[in-house]
Amino acid sequence: MATSAWYHRDISRARAEDLLAWAGRDGSFLVRDSESVPGAYALWICECMLMLTHASTSVSQQTTQGVQVNCFRTLGDLVLGYQHPHKGLVTPLLYPVGRDVEPGDESSGEDDKPGLACAPSPAQALPIGPPVTLAAGEVIGVLNEYLRSEFPMDVEGLRRGATGLRHLHRTLGVACQGLNRWVPSSGKREAFCQLLQLMKTKQSHLSEPDILSVFVGTWNMGSPPPRTLRSWVTCCGLGRTPDESTALLPQDVYVLGTQENPQAEKEWTEHIRASLHSFTHIDYKQVAVQSLWNMRLAVFVKPEHENRVRRVNTACVKTGLGNTLGNKGAVGVSFFFNATSFGFVNCHLTSGAEKVVRRNQNVSDILRLLSLGDKQVGPFDIGLRFTHLFWCGDLNYRLDLDVQDILKHVSKRQFDELMCADQLTRERHKRKAFLNFKEEKIAFPPTYRYERGSRNCYLWQKYKTSGVRVNVPSWCDRILWKSYPETHITCNSYGCTDDIVTSDHSPVFATFSVGVTSQFISKTGPSTERAWVELDGIEAIVKTASKAKFFIEFHSSCLEESRRSAENDSQSCDVPGFLKLGWSPRQLPKLLPIISDMEYLQEQHLLLSVKSCDGFESYGECCVALGSLLRSGEQFETFLTHRGEEMGSIRGRVKVHVPKNRRGTREKTYGELASLPSSRPSYPSLPLLTLLLPFGFGQDLCELSDPALLLLFCCTMIQGFTFPYPPPPPPPPVSDLASSFGSLLVVPDQMHPGFKGRRL
Repeated sequence: MATSAWYHRDISRARAEDLLAWAGRDGSFLVRDSESVPGAYALWICECMLMLTHASTSVSQQTTQGVQVNCFRTLGDLVLGYQHPHKGLVTPLLYPVGRDVEPGDESSGEDDKPGLACAPSPAQALPIGPPVTLAAGEVIGVLNEYLRSEFPMDVEGLRRGATGLRHLHRTLGVACQGLNRWVPSSGKREAFCQLLQLMKTKQSHLSEPDILSVFVGTWNMGSPPPRTLRSWVTCCGLGRTPDESTALLPQDVYVLGTQENPQAEKEWTEHIRASLHSFTHIDYKQVAVQSLWNMRLAVFVKPEHENRVRRVNTACVKTGLGNTLGNKGAVGVSFFFNATSFGFVNCHLTSGAEKVVRRNQNVSDILRLLSLGDKQVGPFDIGLRFTHLFWCGDLNYRLDLDVQDILKHVSKRQFDELMCADQLTRERHKRKAFLNFKEEKIAFPPTYRYERGSRNCYLWQKYKTSGVRVNVPSWCDRILWKSYPETHITCNSYGCTDDIVTSDHSPVFATFSVGVTSQFISKTGPSTERAWVELDGIEAIVKTASKAKFFIEFHSSCLEESRRSAENDSQSCDVPGFLKLGWSPRQLPKLLPIISDMEYLQEQHLLLSVKSCDGFESYGECCVALGSLLRSGEQFETFLTHRGEEMGSIRGRVKVHVPKNRRGTREKTYGELASLPSSRPSYPSLPLLTLLLPFGFGQDLCELSDPALLLLFCCTMIQGFTFPYPPPPPPPPVSDLASSFGSLLVVPDQMHPGFKGRRL
């Protein structure tokens, strides 16, 4: 029984490409066995490949939403069906490409119509399924095969004056099959940007990182934890969660805050380390752990960062029963990562739906009393002592809404409506708590009060000897942050787990990408010229009824010591309860930074405190970014705050003088990643950093589970490459790639995976 002329069994991909090239007509096609997916077939048409796999009863073509699905019983039926135009393929199946005739082959001799089988073949007798996307491992296999067998042919083609990388382009087309109508979701786009950032960082060849990934988690435990915390530390659950392709990428820093933790410090930290090691295979180093009664805050970093962490501080403050009991309060850890200061606070505030004012006071007391960070900035509360401050915990703010209304909104996932009744949101809007802090949008159900052992229902009635107490479902567990102006920080995820059920609270997680600075070393030689900051007049309005004189104190890590102005030389009271103050240029000091390079100064910040000349008490503080003054003008204007309360405003004119030979800068690796479009994107052009992820990009991306993101990387590595929406794009011009191949392409020795890479 003769087989169909277009079925070529197990010929190689390169052979199939050559046969189609020799045919040289649109509509030419053939079918061969897949090299990467056992039991599957590859339909080649116009030098593009479509993967076909077995299904139980029929054959169908993958279509976009709203388009009828065509089903076929066998390969022969599919070929016959797609002889007609407008069926979803690039071109109809018109001209079957026959295989070479070997001795012993039998042929029916019939003049078959294009695409029809002469007789039922083994391939025709097998049911097949719709086109599918290759799995991540299969994508890597396709790329490995290209390096082993076809990369030398592309190189030889370039040497002989070829007009394109024919085999590379086809390999990407093969790997992208099934993605021709794939439109990335917002989660995919975010994951892609995150992976691009990671790739950019890895390829930057910097001795010190520009960006850190930080995990922050909070959980009111109430009872011993489950055997593993994996779903928590990998941000698996509800809300804004990472794409599955990035969820298992290890973070640089892990910060876990707990309340009502029954485990001892050592037992708890070992449990965390074991959970992290279970999926990262990294032995994270403990930076610090701080406890107050059953409240814990533990911080871990990757081993490679251990020597970059310095000046670690820990502290705690009690806010329970007149600030004397530690059942409520806060614990904190702070440190410098190179030249960037970090602060982390975990708290447990007063409970009870009616005690909003008391909770606000808890926050103010923690800001005032928690002794963290650089002691040289004593006049400033912890809200201004750190480049980046993260605050998590069981804040205990509730929803001011009837429980049945809450349950109705939760069942419909109408979280925006519920946020209007959220006490914390209201207090922040009224500027009575967490002034100038930020919180990512909440897209997960209230995390309290669940029935233990389940996440199917809320146990909102609590029976006590004094009667029944109602605890409406609420977002008690929160994560907020505050950063200096003109710094880089993005929140990548914010949600809660749905499989840890040992507590009536669900663990909450958030991840961040945080810009950091390194200890600066000037690249220019010694110079007699120094940079200096000229203060050309400052005005302030402070909330006070006092008629005293005031001065301004200036603090910064870029100054050898703090400086202060003379007392103000103008003063008026235009609005009762507020005092308008002014300092002319002669009342203000000249500030001399310790380093005069522009690259250094644009990362620095000035902390200002307006103080009374009588008792040296601060009436308001603020932070000003030197970078904004260097880039966008000489004026600043901002609010003054004190202990979490708004106290007025301040504005001034500042000139930063930098010597001409020290004005060079460099772009940070985090830069500005453009947001990707929502449909049919032409992805950003990047240099050909590396061809194969498993070889050139390290272990992290080898473990990615999503082939779509793997393909995004492959495609963006080639300038001008776009996804093969019909019709497929032409190969990228060799002129765009020649320089990249010469300096950046990493190829394994002997064209075999596992060997050390070398440059061409």
